Amino acid sequence: MTQAAEAARTVILTVDDDPGVSRAVARDLRRRYGESHRIVRAESGESALEALRELKLRGDLVAVILADYRMPQMNGIEFLEQALDVYPGARRVLLTAYADTSAAIDAINVVDLDHYLLKPWDPPEEKLYPVLDDLLEAWRRSAYRPVPSTKVVGHRWSARSSEVREFLARNQVPYRWYAADGPEGQRLLAAAEADGQRLPLVVTPDGTPLVAPEAPELAAKVGLATTPTADFYDLVVIGGGPAGLGAAVYGASEGLRTVLVERSATGGQAGQSSRIENYLGFPDGVSGAQLTDRARRQAARFGAEILTAREVTGLEVCGAARVVRFSDGSAVSAHSVILATGVSYRQLMAPGCDDLTGCGVYYGSALTEAPACQGQDVYIVGGANSAGQAAMYLARGAKSVTLLVRGESLTASMSYYLIQQIEEAPNISVRTRTVVDEAHGSDHLEQLTLRDLDSGRTDRVDAQWMFVFIGAAPLTDWLDGTVLRDGRGFILAGPDLTADGRPPAGWELDRPPYHLETNVPGVFVAGDARSESAKRVASAVGEGAMAVMLVHRYLEQS
Repeated sequence: MTQAAEAARTVILTVDDDPGVSRAVARDLRRRYGESHRIVRAESGESALEALRELKLRGDLVAVILADYRMPQMNGIEFLEQALDVYPGARRVLLTAYADTSAAIDAINVVDLDHYLLKPWDPPEEKLYPVLDDLLEAWRRSAYRPVPSTKVVGHRWSARSSEVREFLARNQVPYRWYAADGPEGQRLLAAAEADGQRLPLVVTPDGTPLVAPEAPELAAKVGLATTPTADFYDLVVIGGGPAGLGAAVYGASEGLRTVLVERSATGGQAGQSSRIENYLGFPDGVSGAQLTDRARRQAARFGAEILTAREVTGLEVCGAARVVRFSDGSAVSAHSVILATGVSYRQLMAPGCDDLTGCGVYYGSALTEAPACQGQDVYIVGGANSAGQAAMYLARGAKSVTLLVRGESLTASMSYYLIQQIEEAPNISVRTRTVVDEAHGSDHLEQLTLRDLDSGRTDRVDAQWMFVFIGAAPLTDWLDGTVLRDGRGFILAGPDLTADGRPPAGWELDRPPYHLETNVPGVFVAGDARSESAKRVASAVGEGAMAVMLVHRYLEQS
C-alpha cells in the first residue's frame, strides 16, 4: 500500500462531550489534515469506543486519539485506557484545562500518554499542529501497521473453535469470527473448498486456508515466532507468564542472549485477567492483556527472542550446558535456565464437564467469551482473585453472575478490594458452601446441578455459561527425575533444598544452592511454579528479576 493510499484510510479521532468544543477541534484538525486523513469526532467515551470498534472491524488505521479529560460517565483517561485494547499503536493525547495538568501527568503511567494539550490552543499553528505533526511522524515510523485480520470459521459451541479463538486473542493476533452456517462463513468455506466437516477453518492474512490447525502450525502461519534463531544461548526462560516475561526483560536488558519459550500464549493466568488493580504503578488498574503486551514488547525491544506454541518436554545436563528438549524432537541449549512454567487451572471433576469444555464450560477464558454472555446468566466456580476479576468483568454485560464458592466466605482467598466491589455489584451474587455436582447438555451446556455442602440439598439451574477458577496445578511433570519437587508438584529451590542442613542429593558444588536455584546448578525457578510462592503478579515479576541476578552470579563463578 502506498503512503498516500494508507493515509486516506488513516483516522484521527477526537472525543469531547462539549458539542461546541468538539466541532472546533474537528474543524482545526480538518483544516490541516483533512485532505490526507479521515477526521472522526465523538461526544462521549462510549460513542468513541463504538467508533473505534467499527473502524477496527473494517481494517482502518487509527494514528492519533485526542480525548478531553473532563467527560461525564467516562473521563478521558478511562476512555484512553479502553481505547488501548482496540488500537494499542495509536498515539494518545489528553485535552486538559490548566487545573487538570496533574491528572494528565498521572495518565502518563496509566495509559502511556504521548502528550497532553491545554485548551484552548489559539493559534493552532503554534500550539496544536506542531504536536500532531510530531505524533503522526512517530506513528509512521513505528510498527503500527496491523496484520490484515485472520478469519476463523467454526461452530459457536465447538471446543476446538473456542481453543483457536482463545489462542489468537491471547497472542494479540487480530481475527474475525464467522459462524459456519452463516452466509459469510459459507462463502469462506466454499472459497477454501472445505466441506465444513472439520472445523475450524482458519484463513490467514495471505489467504492460506488451514483446516483444524494445531497450535504450532497456526502460530507459524499468523506470524508468531516458533523456531529459535540459534542453537545456544546464555539463558533459556521456560514460560511466558509475569515471572518469565520479567526474567526475559531483565536478562536481555543486561546483555544475556535470551530466548523465552511459551507453549501457548504469553501472560499466563495473569494475561487472562480483565483487571489487575493492586499492581504497583497502576492506580486505576491494568488489564492482563495490556500488561502482557507491554512486557512482551519491552522484552523484544531489548533483544529477547520469544517463541510461541513450543512445548518443552525435557531438561538435560550435558556438562556445562543445559539442554531443553521440545515435543517435536528438537532442542536448544544454554548456560542457564529459568523455569517459569506457572500453573494451570485445575479441572472440575463433576460429570459432564469434560464433554462440555469449550461448549459452555470454560477454564480462564472469560475475556474471549464475554461478548457472547451479554444479557445472560453466568456462573463462576471459584473464590480467589481470578474468579473475582472475571465476575466483575462479566457483570458489565451479563444479566446475572453467580459465584459458586466451596468455602465459608470469600475472605480467605480473595483480596479485600475485590470483595468490596462484588458486594456493591447489583447483579453479582455469591453462593458459599456450594459445588457443581453435574453439568448437563447435549452439544452445549444447558443446566447445572448444584449441591449445598452443609445440607446436601441439590437444585438444578439453567445455565449456558460456566467459567471455572478452582485453584492451580503446576506444569512440571516433564521435570520428573531431573528437578526436585514437593508433594504437589511445585519446584523446590534454595533453602527448601537444604532444610536438614545438607545439600540435595547429587549436588557437587562447594556452595549451597542460591535462593531460587533448583537441585540442578544453573537451573532456577521463578513465579507460581516455585514451592510456597506468593502467587501474585508483582512477586512473580520480582522473582523473575531476582532469578536473572542469580544467573549472573552463577555464570561468574562457573
